[in-house]
Amino acid sequence: MRQNPLRLKLEAGETIYGTMAQDSRSPSISLIMEQAGCDFMFFDMEHGPNDIGVVADMVKVARGTKVVPLVRVPDDQYHLMARILDAGAMGIMIPRIESKEQVERIIQNTHYPPLGVRGCSVTKGHNDFLPQNVWEFTEQSNKETMIILQIEREKAIENIDELLSVDGVDACVLGPVDLSLSMGVKDSDVQKALEPTIQIVLDSAKKHNVPCGIHIGNLEWLIEWDKRGMQMICYSNDIAFLKSGATTGISKLREAAEKNSN
Repeated sequence: MRQNPLRLKLEAGETIYGTMAQDSRSPSISLIMEQAGCDFMFFDMEHGPNDIGVVADMVKVARGTKVVPLVRVPDDQYHLMARILDAGAMGIMIPRIESKEQVERIIQNTHYPPLGVRGCSVTKGHNDFLPQNVWEFTEQSNKETMIILQIEREKAIENIDELLSVDGVDACVLGPVDLSLSMGVKDSDVQKALEPTIQIVLDSAKKHNVPCGIHIGNLEWLIEWDKRGMQMICYSNDIAFLKSGATTGISKLREAAEKNSN
């Protein structure tokens, strides 16, 4: 089984940068994001429309690039996590984390014995369809596969030290939108209102030596949290990129046409 480049970078204290594919069905998106300089990409199965077959194909292509394929699964059920890991995802992010018991169950279901109860089939996408000694493979998989907790509930903030103390948690990523909804934050400047809460998570992550990250489209905020010590910076998504690029170009064309007609 191959090494996970993200783990190596995070363990070395480096910061990794990436984005999320929420609506794209094209496997070529990893090739494009490789050119953009991404270290990783989340393929979204929580809010995205793609089923496991589509995402599995996208993951396989990504494995041939420098973009490490991660998947946000829709829930913490065994089959939703194990199958996409078998397909080749080098890590998964689980949404709506709230309790230590939930995290312990996730770790059990995503790790092979003796650390967990995940069923094993070696010659699948996670091993590039190559044969390997089963004990060697499972030991490597338990080490290389990343389990990422998405922190987006008020209960997760209340229990953050317990959540990040569970052995096998490799990173946590904040979801500011759902976090603000969970906390009832209605301020016009949601990001400023959430700042103390997010700092609590970052401080806890540092205490437990768990890399912390955030997913948002605001570049200034990402730069600020990068400065404060977040290591996993996830910028925007494919929908926003497409809309932004098209809007910028079409707006300039219309402005130029209007000037020419006057």
